[in-house]
Amino acid sequence: MERDRVIGGWPTSEAELERFQLALAAARSEPWWPSRDDVVAGVWFVAPTGSAGDTAGEPAWVAAAALRDRLLVGEALVRGSTGAGYRAGYLALREGPLLERAVRALEQTPDVVLVNATGRDHPRGAGLAVHLGAVLGRPTVGVTDRPLVAATPDEPGPSRGERVPLILEGVEVGALVRTHVGARPVAVHPGWRMDLATAVGLALAVPALARTPEPLRRARRLARLARAADEGRLR
Repeated sequence: MERDRVIGGWPTSEAELERFQLALAAARSEPWWPSRDDVVAGVWFVAPTGSAGDTAGEPAWVAAAALRDRLLVGEALVRGSTGAGYRAGYLALREGPLLERAVRALEQTPDVVLVNATGRDHPRGAGLAVHLGAVLGRPTVGVTDRPLVAATPDEPGPSRGERVPLILEGVEVGALVRTHVGARPVAVHPGWRMDLATAVGLALAVPALARTPEPLRRARRLARLARAADEGRLR
C-alpha cells in the first residue's frame, strides 16, 4: 500500500543511512497477511566476477523473478553500478536503488518480496530487507546464508522446516531454518510489514528445489547469466 511507503528513499552517506535505519527500526507498519494467490518475488544482486566489492561504481546486475502458485509470472533484469563499496550494515548504499529498480521493472507488482539481506538482525535494527520493503511499500522477507550480528543457540534439526531462533540483545529477530534436507540452513529475517512466523512460512511455502527459496534462486540465476554474458563467458 502506498500509505505504508516511507518517504526518504535511499540515503547517499553513511551518517544519513544510520539515521534512516534508526527511524525504520522504530517505525510500526500495518501487518500483512498472506493468501493463496499471492505473487512472491525474489530479487538478487551480483557484482563482477572476482570482485572484492571494496569500491563504488562497479558494474552490477540485479534480477527479479516473480512466482504465483509455483508458476513463473515475470522476470526483470537491470544493469547499473554500485553506489558504495561493501561494508557490513551499510548494504543499502551499495545495492538499494538497484534492487528497487529491478522489483519495479516486473510487469506485475508482487505481493511480497524475498531479498538476500537481513532485517532486524542488524546493528541499528533495520537491514536492507526492512529498508527495501519500506521504500517499495511491500512486505519483505530477508533470506541470507548466515546471521549478521545475531546469535543462535544451535543448528536446526535435519528435517525440512526445523528452526532455531536468532537472538540479538535478548530479542528473537529471525530464525535459522532448514529449507532443504541435506543442505545448510538459511537465516530468515522478517522485513517490512512482516512477522517472524509469516516470514518462516513464506521461506518454506514457496517451492524449494534447492536450499534457496525458488523466487530467489531464479533471480540469482538470471542475474548470474546476464553477468556471464556481459563478461564474455557464455559460448
